Amino acid sequence: MTAIEDALLRGDREQFTRQPPKTPLAQIRLLMRAEKGSTRAVAARLGVSQRTVERYLAGTRKTPRPQLRAALVREAAKAWQPRVRRQARKRAATSGGITIETRARFGYTAPIGTTDDPRERRLTVHLPAPYAARLFDAQQQGAGDRELRDIVAEGLQEVYFKDGGGRAAGLEVDITDIVYFDVSF
Repeated sequence: MTAIEDALLRGDREQFTRQPPKTPLAQIRLLMRAEKGSTRAVAARLGVSQRTVERYLAGTRKTPRPQLRAALVREAAKAWQPRVRRQARKRAATSGGITIETRARFGYTAPIGTTDDPRERRLTVHLPAPYAARLFDAQQQGAGDRELRDIVAEGLQEVYFKDGGGRAAGLEVDITDIVYFDVSF
């Protein structure tokens, strides 16, 4: 997972109206409902054998190892309240937009006579709905880190650095290093 993809998942979790299940059995049952009862699909999501999933469902195993525990928490959060997450993303993609808070190194391509040295900046910027829609669509289609960074960089370039077209006409922005990245919608 990338920093941007992780931030989008955290943004999804902020929309939950209730907390996801905490116990391994409840988490596996949630995943079983999400995968329509397929222990094979749940095992593939968790990176364990089908038999391991069956043992947790039967109650013969109760305490997962750290790696499985982390996978259960991650996958249960992905499967929890899909309609709530879908509605929040739709609202952000059509009208609300997203707010990005980041500390990253930005590289610039600018006209001759201006500085284009990369600089680390801490930004909190609200990106309009079209950029949110592009970001969500790219994530759904399995876009890589570079593609997600390009969409975010383009949004920050237009909204923050160019101030909506009011300045820095020839400026192009690229995100080179991300220290932290957070999204809310």
